[in-house]
Amino acid sequence: MRWATYVSPVDRAEHPGLLHSGAIHGLRDPARLIDLLGDDGTRLRAAADRALADPLDVIAEGNAVLRAPIPIPPSVRDFYAFEEHVVTAHRARGAEVNPDWYELPVFYFSNPAAIFGPRDDIAISPSSERFDYELEIAAIVGRGGSDLSPDDAETYIAGYTILADWSARDLQARERALNLGPVKGKDSATGLGPYLVTPDELEGKRSGNAYDLRMTAAVNGKPYSAGNFKDIYWTYGQLLAYASRGTHLRPGDVIGSGTVGTGCILELSMVHGADTFPWLQPGDHVRLDVEQLGTIETTIQPGRPIIPLR
Repeated sequence: MRWATYVSPVDRAEHPGLLHSGAIHGLRDPARLIDLLGDDGTRLRAAADRALADPLDVIAEGNAVLRAPIPIPPSVRDFYAFEEHVVTAHRARGAEVNPDWYELPVFYFSNPAAIFGPRDDIAISPSSERFDYELEIAAIVGRGGSDLSPDDAETYIAGYTILADWSARDLQARERALNLGPVKGKDSATGLGPYLVTPDELEGKRSGNAYDLRMTAAVNGKPYSAGNFKDIYWTYGQLLAYASRGTHLRPGDVIGSGTVGTGCILELSMVHGADTFPWLQPGDHVRLDVEQLGTIETTIQPGRPIIPLR
């Protein structure tokens, strides 16, 4: 199944919708996709039958106004799980990867109040001059749990979606020099969508530590990033097990993979130079594609002026 959150022309409200035969079939109730989570997928399957049998409306995929599948998730954790990205970025700085990276699948918490849909414009973070995208995949937690085992934690995943981690690299660098963060450097926007794709849709692509899904990014039509989900170092079972250790995962929680190899301007510019891969500017068009999951497209907008603290 491929589920979206879309704006219905019937009542101008957000509804869950099932993508079927090139069209979004709207669900009359419940009003939120997150309310279909919480079990082993039975609710989603039953809702799919209702959406097809008695849709609120049927809208061609290209005409649908899409929100993020889970517009306000309970939490957003973003990991750092692709070895190629980690090694390349460290090597470009003349540094070695900390051996503990191979022992701890580290992550940070991002902002659930700053979620954007797959076709929304994105404003540059206030005062940033080094604005970047990160090409990632996210798992959406389907049922809650604590202290999960890596062997069965993947069964807690409702589906996968594309994650665009919009990043103010200059602010991020200042924060991390103070031994905290990234926080405000990642606080302005996270893109999700276009669909929550259930794991059974991807099972035939199982490969490596994940799935054989090609991931690409382009800026103004110029190819930038090219990687593959199967190359992730940590499995999603391991990521969810670590995220749930000593705490509780909730339905709708977003678990980001971190940047795929070559998946951001920071990495590309360190290797090939900032003239070849410049930072994002107002008017730039960014397109992120993941095989089987769809596309995020956005136009970069100017940032708001900052309000001085002192």
